[in-house]
Amino acid sequence: MPPPIPLPGDPPRIVVLVAPDPAQELDVTGPSAVFGHANRLPGRASPAYDIRIASVRDDSLVHTESGIRLLADAPYHRIGTMLPGPIDTLLIAGGSGHAAAADDARLIGWIREQAPRVRRLGAVCTGAFVLARTGLLDSHRATTHWRHAARLAERHPLVEVDPDPIWIRAGDLYTSAGVTAGMDLALALVEDDLGHAASLAVARELVLFLRRPGSQAQFSTLLQAQSAQSPELRELQGWMAEHLARDLSVQVLAERVAMSPRNFARVFARQVGETPARYVERLRVEAVRRMLEDDGRRLDGIARATGFANADVMRQALQHHVQTTPERYRAAFRAKPEVPGKDLSP
Repeated sequence: MPPPIPLPGDPPRIVVLVAPDPAQELDVTGPSAVFGHANRLPGRASPAYDIRIASVRDDSLVHTESGIRLLADAPYHRIGTMLPGPIDTLLIAGGSGHAAAADDARLIGWIREQAPRVRRLGAVCTGAFVLARTGLLDSHRATTHWRHAARLAERHPLVEVDPDPIWIRAGDLYTSAGVTAGMDLALALVEDDLGHAASLAVARELVLFLRRPGSQAQFSTLLQAQSAQSPELRELQGWMAEHLARDLSVQVLAERVAMSPRNFARVFARQVGETPARYVERLRVEAVRRMLEDDGRRLDGIARATGFANADVMRQALQHHVQTTPERYRAAFRAKPEVPGKDLSP
């Protein structure tokens, strides 16, 4: 059960992000921006978070992969001396310096010392290599950037590496995929602390297209769609995603791009890598998953809204793609209900 929502006047939760050198700057600044915007939500009388950056260098400098340099609050081994209270949430950022950080026995020992003291411990992107080196991820599911997942599994065979989700929670341990997925993880932590409305308000403030749950795949259907070579097909795919309840048969889609059905099906499969029918079904299943996570409507209403003939057909598609039923999926991933009287959305 998550801790109670902090009341105005409660001391802020201390969040420390440890940055390797070099760091992927968005692994540091992305989560920091999420927590910072949560502090500025309308109706808050006091900040919810005290955000600190810790370096692995003794001079508190953090080099980043883009060439930007960040000045941390302190090196990780001195950060505790300047904090007004205990660390609540400790996150290890990723970046090309993760390998050196994972080999730093002093850093690994420090993380192990902090683990039983903090409420939450996590890693963003390749920060998972550092966290895995502590042994704390052994026998737990974890993820990282898809490009590095196989290497993480090879180096740490006791970790149950899943390359698909954008973030994973295993008890009090959290791992996320790369770059912007760290913001999704931070939004989930804000939701645990302050409620669904607060996390949604932060996502809106940051103009995020979609507040993604951890179950979302690193490669969504819409992202894969952008690999199509033809601008006409990419435009069509965007239209399809916005009109899932309409007839999306090959005949209708071919007419929209002024092609014969046979030629359209052949060109689509060659450029997208799958048939139009399978692509449409995956688009609809992704939409169903989002609605089950964030929408309280009945299953037949979700089926109609996403273009399935009925709830039974939708159930079969979800079972095929996600290996579960709509009821079980909703029970596992439905956003927590908002606290009455705590609507913090703008």
